[in-house]
Amino acid sequence: MRPPRGITLLQGLSGLEASLAPWRSRRGGLGLVPTMGALHAGHLSLVAQSRRRSACTLVSIFVNPTQFGPGEDYGRYPRTLAADLKLLSGQGPLIVLAPSAADMYPAGHATRVSVESPLAQVLEGAHRPGHFAGVATVVAKLLSLAGPCTAFFGEKDWQQLQVIRRMAQDLRLPAKIHGCPIIREADGLAMSSRNAYLSAGERALAPRLKASLDLALARLKAGDSGAAACRKARAFLERGGHFKAGYLVLADAETLQAPRKGKPRRLLAAAALGKTRLIDNLAA
Repeated sequence: MRPPRGITLLQGLSGLEASLAPWRSRRGGLGLVPTMGALHAGHLSLVAQSRRRSACTLVSIFVNPTQFGPGEDYGRYPRTLAADLKLLSGQGPLIVLAPSAADMYPAGHATRVSVESPLAQVLEGAHRPGHFAGVATVVAKLLSLAGPCTAFFGEKDWQQLQVIRRMAQDLRLPAKIHGCPIIREADGLAMSSRNAYLSAGERALAPRLKASLDLALARLKAGDSGAAACRKARAFLERGGHFKAGYLVLADAETLQAPRKGKPRRLLAAAALGKTRLIDNLAA
């Protein structure tokens, strides 16, 4: 596959270090944007953040099998490399790494990285056992391949961002983990590759998830307790029977446990709309 001008495409790990080496000593160093492809404006915002801070950006496009559980959407997750490269056109200089599963998990692979703390056991961790071990493993591999870098992750996956920060800190990886603001559609829906699964009718309903978080935030500002605010917001979300909430909670922004006095808080929600699971969050 011939990439657009300004993009170096590597469809395996061979040649990666040679491609990265000229950029390591330049001011700003290397930026890393890990993705699973099916790129959209949210991903491009991460690339833009990296370009502002880095001499060169490495974008990985890899649908990671180890973070999908049985019955999840690994098989149907969109794989759109040609369209992704076209969308990245003009964003260079970029190195795009699109390895195969055999590249990332060769025969005999026997090591996984797991964040053994409550941080990875609640919310998405409780709903998707093993998910964050898969995430931590692939991100550790990508950070190892990239070497010293700044890695950019979207705040839509807030829990994932905290897990990765903890993992990079604990393993003393030579990477700075930078969280980037959620990019939303005009109606408030957080951009996600999985939004493509929504039918037209479901897409029209989807902004209700963000609206429920806005309601919870408003109730907190009005003096409601966290539990009361979240209870009212969840009832609003599920009214009409279209959404089935997995959780809608107020938590400590760093630990995702009970809020601590004087510490940043986060409202986090996940809900099924039809067959699609949507997640979102807001600072509180």
